[in-house]
Amino acid sequence: MKIMKSQQSASFILFLAFIALLSESTGCSKSNDYPSPPGGSGANLVKLANSSTLGQYLVDKNGVALYFFSNDYKGLNSCSGGCAGYWPYFYAGKLTQDILGAGLKLADFDTIMVSGHIQTRYKSWPLYYYAPAGNGVIEASGKTTGEAVNGVWFVAKPDYTIMLANGQLVGNDGKNYTGTYVEGTGNTIYFTDAKGLTLYTFAVDSSNMNKFTKADFSNNSVWPIYDSINVVVPSILDKTKFANISVAGHKQLTYNGWPLYHFSQDLNVQGNNKGVSFPVPGKWPVAVKDINPAPHK
Repeated sequence: MKIMKSQQSASFILFLAFIALLSESTGCSKSNDYPSPPGGSGANLVKLANSSTLGQYLVDKNGVALYFFSNDYKGLNSCSGGCAGYWPYFYAGKLTQDILGAGLKLADFDTIMVSGHIQTRYKSWPLYYYAPAGNGVIEASGKTTGEAVNGVWFVAKPDYTIMLANGQLVGNDGKNYTGTYVEGTGNTIYFTDAKGLTLYTFAVDSSNMNKFTKADFSNNSVWPIYDSINVVVPSILDKTKFANISVAGHKQLTYNGWPLYHFSQDLNVQGNNKGVSFPVPGKWPVAVKDINPAPHK
């Protein structure tokens, strides 16, 4: 009888050990690895919604709008303190292509750490919800009341050709510049492409006329033209001010008559705007909403 009890005790101990091992192998810590976002839960599907006024934009699995913040011009979250009550960060969980909505690519998503938490980015822009009362309670599905708040918050669209950055201009000479191209500190709101790469105008150009790029395109690597035929912009911009011109067989996007360029020495790094001082300050201004029309000359 004692032998039987001893065998039963040993079997029970082995059973408990097996349960403990099974708990570890099934990933019970997964919720800690991927914490739920404010206003959401679990690994949310990201998909596209459509608005008659805004076009396509990103939403979570419940159809709640997601937003970009122009102050995140370097690809990092710059919304902290009281700001975070109005704009809770969005975390989609561990994404795979099969849980993304039609028209979205997994390669366009990644994550950043924000005060010990994870935030999802899309095309290098951190994603947020909007909580109108500032208490973390996000807006209802189908609403886009966060669009254009303070001129720096915009629905996250999959096909922007122009985005707005709000940041400090720092020239190729390492000096800070204001929007009037004198040394000084202070943010300037300027145009970027979809991935936050700065767009410039050339002070010598005239209305819808590129006076920099050679006919053989041999100097395009210095100030590459912004080659785009599409015009998808934040709602505060007037789409009718955009057009295209033909340059060496390519289509260059223009705004208010000014051809738009990138700068090679920005090195395709989001947030770099080194061209503002090259070769001298103001020769290649960043493109801005209120720029005067390019002259006819």
